[in-house]
Amino acid sequence: MKLSVLLDRARDHALPVIANITDDDLTKPTPCADYDVRALLDHLLHVVVEFQKLAAKQDADFSHTPSYPDWREQYPAESAKLVEAWGQPGATEGIAGNMQMPAQTVGGLVLLDLTIHVSDLAQATGQRFEPDPEVFTEVEGLVKQMGPMAIEMNVFKAPVEAPADASPFEQLLSTTGRDPRWSA
Repeated sequence: MKLSVLLDRARDHALPVIANITDDDLTKPTPCADYDVRALLDHLLHVVVEFQKLAAKQDADFSHTPSYPDWREQYPAESAKLVEAWGQPGATEGIAGNMQMPAQTVGGLVLLDLTIHVSDLAQATGQRFEPDPEVFTEVEGLVKQMGPMAIEMNVFKAPVEAPADASPFEQLLSTTGRDPRWSA
């Protein structure tokens, strides 16, 4: 399945979670210990913006994460631009900007971020989240492929044991070092 279609499906599952985040939620902790809800929203929106550049083979800037005060309006608009950028001819071919990785892999990274970080936001704000089944399959493959390298680069933490009755998505979260049933 085309990456842009998967990104669009991930976006469809993310938009309700983002829309239901209230001002009271912004200071809540998230499963990502370095981020509260507000900081994770800024991080995720920055990823969405910068990965548009990578789709066009331009350099992305992850040296800092700006604050996005209008995230409620920006997230739907910027995520639509992300889907469009990765749907352009040639977006998944060649090397993606200054990441110096195959564009198809880089596009998978943004799909991974959209899925895992939206789950983090849902957990932090008491919402249910289940990814699109085809998005899940793609992300699961990426997590398996990236495993040890992602831990080494501090993208993932060491895997944790999933509960015996964990869903496939909860098992995937535990593979990234997250407590799949995290609560503040």
